[in-house]
Amino acid sequence: MGASASSPATAVNASNASDGQPASPPSGCPMHKGQRKGCPVTAATSDLTSESKAHTVPAHQDRAYDYVECPVTGARAKDKESLDPSNLTPSPDQPFTLSTSREESSIPRADSEKKWVYPSEQMFWNAMLRKGWKWKDDDISQKDMYNIIRIHNQNNEQAWKEILKWEALHAHECPCGPSLVRFGGKAREYSPRARIRSWMGYELPFDRHDWIINRCGTEVRYVIDYYDGGEVNKEYQFTILDVRPAFDSFSAVWDRMKVAWWRWTS
Repeated sequence: MGASASSPATAVNASNASDGQPASPPSGCPMHKGQRKGCPVTAATSDLTSESKAHTVPAHQDRAYDYVECPVTGARAKDKESLDPSNLTPSPDQPFTLSTSREESSIPRADSEKKWVYPSEQMFWNAMLRKGWKWKDDDISQKDMYNIIRIHNQNNEQAWKEILKWEALHAHECPCGPSLVRFGGKAREYSPRARIRSWMGYELPFDRHDWIINRCGTEVRYVIDYYDGGEVNKEYQFTILDVRPAFDSFSAVWDRMKVAWWRWTS
């Protein structure tokens, strides 16, 4: 099951070598310089009004860099007292202190030259409570929350790497590479692929996300199924990801047909 879940991306990666297509944006692309000026992605999204941007980017990303610590000094960009208290305030009866620091991801934001920023331990804890989770004594420790954040961030980094392998098929039309517009969890909505696999005797995924990316002006949806891969390794990985473009466009269907053929013939 594990090999099957990750094989579409593996097939893309293997086929790119034979086709001469890069698995990452070319070295001359502006994104390698920490900016994306002149890139079709930026051009397509820079015309968005402030009102439309507010609907595509979560509010917690607006001041996210206020919480990203300087890797040299460990200091934050702004005084702690001026920051959004929702990221700092412990919940009632919280049994231990949690970090409010956030980590920058490697994932470009579609409406910005910045990248997406991961939630802090305190944000994650508060979000779990809002979703109905109730902690009990000895249910969870401070160390557990530290590990949960690392696993969460690693899952997202791996998902983006798999998306980039698929997007390498479109390097000629989008040389600067894709950026992430938005995403959403659909844990209770199993994908058709996941259901078919379950009918064949495989386990169902424990989570599902849909990610919408910007491919130089074209929005493309990816489906990500998360499967339990066993013990967590030293890189905080245990999840097996099945990442593929959704069957909602001719381009996506063609991409998946090509990858299926490459996998079959190789």
